[in-house]
Amino acid sequence: MDHACMRSAEHSLSLRMTEIVLLGLLGFGILPTHQDQNPKCKIIQGSMPLPVLEKRGDITLGGLFSLHDMVVEDSLSYTSIPPRTQCTRFNFRTFRWMQTMIFAIEEINREGRLLPNITLGYKIYDSCSTPHQALRAAMELMGNEKGLGAESETQGKGICHGAVPGVIGDGGSTQSLVVARFLGVFHVPQVSYFSSCACLSDKKQFPAFLRTMPSDFFQVDALVQLVKHFGWSWVGVIAGDDAYGHGGANIFANKVRELGACVALHEIIPKNRAQTAVSSIVSKIRSSGARVILVFAVEQDAAALFDEALRKGLTGIQWLASEAWSTAAVFSTPKKYHHILQGSMGFAIRQVHIPGLQDFLLRLHPTSPDAPDDPFLIPFWEEVFQCSLSLLSEVQEQKPPCSGAEELGDVTNIYSDVSQLRISYNVYKAVYAIAHALQLMRKCVKGKGPFPLQACPDMDNIEPWQLLHYIKQVKYLNSFGDETKFDENGDPAAMYDLVNWQLRPNGEMEIVTIGKFDEMTGKQNLQIQDHNIVWNGNLTKVPLSVCSSICPPGTRKAIRPNFPICCHDCAACTAGEISNQTDAIECVRCLPEFWSSPERTACIPKEVEFLSFSDTMGITLMVISLIGSFCTCGVVFIFTYHRTTPIVRANNSQLSFLLLFSLTLCFLCSLTFIGRPSQWSCMLRRTAFGITFVLCISCILGKTIVVLMAFKATLPGRNVIRWFGPQQQKAIIILCTLIQVIICTVWLVVAPPTPRKLMPRESPIVILLCDEGSPVAFALVLGYIGLLACLCLVLAFLARKLPDNFNEARLITFSMLIFCAVWVAFVPAYITSPGKYSTVTEVFAILASSYGLLGCIFAPKCYIILLRPQKNTRKHLMSKVATDRF
Repeated sequence: MDHACMRSAEHSLSLRMTEIVLLGLLGFGILPTHQDQNPKCKIIQGSMPLPVLEKRGDITLGGLFSLHDMVVEDSLSYTSIPPRTQCTRFNFRTFRWMQTMIFAIEEINREGRLLPNITLGYKIYDSCSTPHQALRAAMELMGNEKGLGAESETQGKGICHGAVPGVIGDGGSTQSLVVARFLGVFHVPQVSYFSSCACLSDKKQFPAFLRTMPSDFFQVDALVQLVKHFGWSWVGVIAGDDAYGHGGANIFANKVRELGACVALHEIIPKNRAQTAVSSIVSKIRSSGARVILVFAVEQDAAALFDEALRKGLTGIQWLASEAWSTAAVFSTPKKYHHILQGSMGFAIRQVHIPGLQDFLLRLHPTSPDAPDDPFLIPFWEEVFQCSLSLLSEVQEQKPPCSGAEELGDVTNIYSDVSQLRISYNVYKAVYAIAHALQLMRKCVKGKGPFPLQACPDMDNIEPWQLLHYIKQVKYLNSFGDETKFDENGDPAAMYDLVNWQLRPNGEMEIVTIGKFDEMTGKQNLQIQDHNIVWNGNLTKVPLSVCSSICPPGTRKAIRPNFPICCHDCAACTAGEISNQTDAIECVRCLPEFWSSPERTACIPKEVEFLSFSDTMGITLMVISLIGSFCTCGVVFIFTYHRTTPIVRANNSQLSFLLLFSLTLCFLCSLTFIGRPSQWSCMLRRTAFGITFVLCISCILGKTIVVLMAFKATLPGRNVIRWFGPQQQKAIIILCTLIQVIICTVWLVVAPPTPRKLMPRESPIVILLCDEGSPVAFALVLGYIGLLACLCLVLAFLARKLPDNFNEARLITFSMLIFCAVWVAFVPAYITSPGKYSTVTEVFAILASSYGLLGCIFAPKCYIILLRPQKNTRKHLMSKVATDRF
């Protein structure tokens, strides 16, 4: 390790990283020499140098571009020197990127404002879209014209000093991962224009890596916001089998799940692009039911998927594009893809128009002075015009020879199309970022430098680690109004255009910008012009991509067992609960005073229930009550009209009239229980009921006592009747009633009955009733009535065999039996009756007991008065008395 080519101690990496890179060096033929006093690096003889496009300058920048998409794998015998790597499928788009780097360098040299008296050169290699070739190119960039062994003494230590202080590239994330590990050992700054893998933001692994391409982390965040915006919950993910595809797809899948959506399928396009494997992916897309599929892959892998989708007739899919192919002309230009990719949507790097670039691109020609030194111009020219510039036409697949009259301006292809300058703009910014870093180095004042002993860099011998320091400090506003700077991870600010592939009437596919994503704008960093979107199938309505149908308002999502969370059934909300939005996770219970509508979409006020004068039950009870009071008044009229008859006079007419009056009040007090409860009605109904019934029972008690005492007074030596005259009877009635009045008064003062609402959760009804206020007071009122009724029953029972002429003891006994039976049955019925039926039970008990008293006591008398007048005589009564006695 002491003889390895390393930088000064302040900038060395960890031991493990160095070991990994050195193992790579051994594998690719670079070994440190141990025989010399000073360490040197050299390329082992026999290794063939790669083609390079080079132009000298005071400071030379390295460039890595995947000008070819594939490498032909040769069979190695390991007995001879392997042949030069053969790269195939020339990429016009990447060739434009490379030319953009040259254009930016020449623009800086021509203007001279940024780096006066300094010229930039370049040294550009083709990485052929493979990590192996990219690493070989990076190692050759670390050498100079004297070989990779030039010596330099910095701070007393030998280092590997290459010809380039910085590298622009590579494009693919997989290639950049390999190159960044290698260049990071020597702290050679690498500025990538198209590597977006989030893994490259790890400065512990890639300390010298920067980029003008936003990290996939931001792109994925934008894609997830897109999924959320359109309400897609069942999304498929197809990824390329590389660092770019795996990293982006995995982050997307995790974030989508955090959002509450589901990944319908997650498949990988193999690098060998075997038809059976890709065909299986297409079949899974069709069977998954997902209508929105994200393809997070480079355009080569995406092409294999779309070719198979065309072959199997897969249609109706809304494709989401990662920025690797969201503006790729290889898909938007050929008409065969228009049917399946029309309406595709994805994020792309911000586009600009670079003045003068198109003329610079069209300047190329095999007869130009620079053509002999350009190893990439010949394959480009032959691919564009499908002709051969080589004299060995037999190896050129029978292509006709080029005439020399071909002009790039006469053809339209991806190379000369400058309408979508996105990655080219990233290349442009990368060159200018390094140029601005060099400008900062030039402005360094000796004694105020950033390095040990406040040293400034030597512009004639720039160390890569010094350039890396200044690149991290770069912050400037370019001619397009964009700020270029790098954060602590070497990443730029994320800015994307949201693009939509729209098929025009002339059959051409146009990539239309319909929104943008800018991480610097805060929470509203995704802005979409929904009205400008054209979806797959030339539709204007957002496609629906769900595992299960959307649950309408009034239902909720019920998860299916053993299925993803997005697969559900729609369960209707139960009574008393609602959901007023689609795909509600749960139903919301209404407030106690409200109930769910029949559709279960809104809470409406509960129906108020009480015993009213308008419903059937209330009308019935009111009619019965009025009939009872009318009947009582009729009896009063009969008794008044026949007040001189013996049967009326013999039964204490004063008590009879008072009893009839109290019975009338009993019938009428039941009306106070009907109607909407209020503070006054609740107090009135309880007190009126308690006092009128006590008055009624007191009158019956007085009649019973008088009968008993009258019978006792007829016995020899007894003079009891004088203690129970009319005055004493009135006193008994007043005393008994006064006790109930006192109880009711105390009740009203201490805890009066009040109106109350019963709002059971499981009922659509609000029950209005009167709360007793004090259960003890209510029990005392009922208990006192019961006490008087029992006393009447006992006395009447004792007097049941007395002569009928003097009393109606038997009738009182029957009436009291009915009265007690009704109120004994009332107590459990009242307690168990729900809602307004407890009030109905109480009214029924009042009416039943009142009718029992009226019928048992007065009906027989009215019958004799009206229908048997011959029995309503003194003679008949006296004879009956004699009969009863003997």
